[in-house]
Amino acid sequence: MHQLNQISEATNFILSKTKQQPTVGMILGSGLGGLADEIENATVIPYSQIPHFAKSEAVGHANELVIGEMEGKVVVAMKGRFHYYEGYTLDEVTFPVRVMKALGVESVLITNACGAINTSFKPGDLMLITDHINLVANNPLIGPNNDALGTRFPDLSQVYNKELRQVALKVGKEQGTDLQQGVYAWWTGPAYETPAEIRMIRILGADTVGMSTVPEAIVATHAKLRVLGISCLTNMACGILDQPLNHDEVIEVASQVRTKFIRLVKGILKEM
Repeated sequence: MHQLNQISEATNFILSKTKQQPTVGMILGSGLGGLADEIENATVIPYSQIPHFAKSEAVGHANELVIGEMEGKVVVAMKGRFHYYEGYTLDEVTFPVRVMKALGVESVLITNACGAINTSFKPGDLMLITDHINLVANNPLIGPNNDALGTRFPDLSQVYNKELRQVALKVGKEQGTDLQQGVYAWWTGPAYETPAEIRMIRILGADTVGMSTVPEAIVATHAKLRVLGISCLTNMACGILDQPLNHDEVIEVASQVRTKFIRLVKGILKEM
């Protein structure tokens, strides 16, 4: 569990670089970091400068914290996230969420690029996460609980905020974007799942599978932040189509939906 002094050191460093106080946090997944380029009056801080921040080695992640204005809101965006598969502890993966809370953030948008298991979905779709399945047999809250950060046994019955999902659906409809809704399964990676594993995950009730998001969503809920999860479906999961998977395809499809994704998020911010 993160020590309060580490959170304080990171928060104070960030506040020394900007006078803006964000109320909305954004964690931008593979190929989706372009949204941060839309932030106005931006302060950009490399992760390497922020005390106790890790650094993502994943392709398509820029390793920058961007604070500024978007659609009348002050936002703080992670342009690139940390992954469990990179060898980080879940404390390190979720540390930025704790810092966002300390900065004054009330709602967090968590995005990812992931594989579709539900065969009614297709690459290029955007999906609102309604719930998740933790398949990793680990949890970012394991260890001593600091009551100043959240309760020992948090309720996860409504991790993904219904009110924010309704806002997203309304904005999507107005923009002509049909948003899918479904359950996201968290897999460690970095290897993609086998066809047999995908069959298992479908039986368990997931619509998509990816290598992130769930740790941050759990910690955000522990910190009493409202969470909106949006997945960019970049490919059909292994075994659904008889073709190999590669990360270049993930980045390419995420880039193709960039404009649609940015419009959607901006619209949601405007309505929040």
